[in-house]
Amino acid sequence: MPSRKTQKPPKTARSHRSTLSLQKTEITIHVYDLLPPGRLSSVLWAFGTSLLHSGVVINGKEYAYGGHDRRGLTGVYWTKPKTEPPGGTFRCELLHGFTLAPQIEIDAIIREASDEFLGTAYNLLTKNCNHFTSYLCQRLTGRPGPNWLNRAASIGVALPCVVPRDWIEAPDFETADGELLEDEEHDSGRDHERARMLRPADEQPRLVGQQKRVAEPEWDSEEERRSGGSGKGKGKAPARDAVGRALPPAERAPTY
Repeated sequence: MPSRKTQKPPKTARSHRSTLSLQKTEITIHVYDLLPPGRLSSVLWAFGTSLLHSGVVINGKEYAYGGHDRRGLTGVYWTKPKTEPPGGTFRCELLHGFTLAPQIEIDAIIREASDEFLGTAYNLLTKNCNHFTSYLCQRLTGRPGPNWLNRAASIGVALPCVVPRDWIEAPDFETADGELLEDEEHDSGRDHERARMLRPADEQPRLVGQQKRVAEPEWDSEEERRSGGSGKGKGKAPARDAVGRALPPAERAPTY
């Protein structure tokens, strides 16, 4: 009696399954310089000690982390790739690696990251956007982001009395020669927020897990609203990190 041969699946089906099993997703890092263009920013960039903002690009969305004062709310948000943060200038794109994880697993990792990085936990030196980039890259590829992204913050932790304040609070103005000017009273923070809100819909930053904007706070008066108060009797309260440092506009998560 002739032996029965095991029926093999069609070649096209085997090829399709093989392609799916090897499907890779690119993990890219976008880097932005928070110092205004000029001599100072060029020198610090060349030495790898500039103030930098970064985001992780996955499947057409750029994920980043910022601070705010809403308790229990994530500080992780996404926007259109290469959308420059307020006061930031795009510097470079780094192909960090690949992940073989399916989309459902990638989404779960991003949700876990958003729970880990709350807006009120943001710290300019020890838990900033570049720490988030490193964390997310580690979870997705097994390798953290490059250390030089956070070199300025590392220096600030090791030598807090030596690092200039402007390395921690990004300056808003400089002269044509790249020299920093002293702080003056201005509305730059609120101007940056208004500029964010005027962007096209596909460039609007949005918190992970939020389908619509977070409700606006209630102010005690029109004067408090115009002055940038946080609402409900708190008066003037500029956005600050977990230890009270004023947040540069680029490092504020969108809660409007």
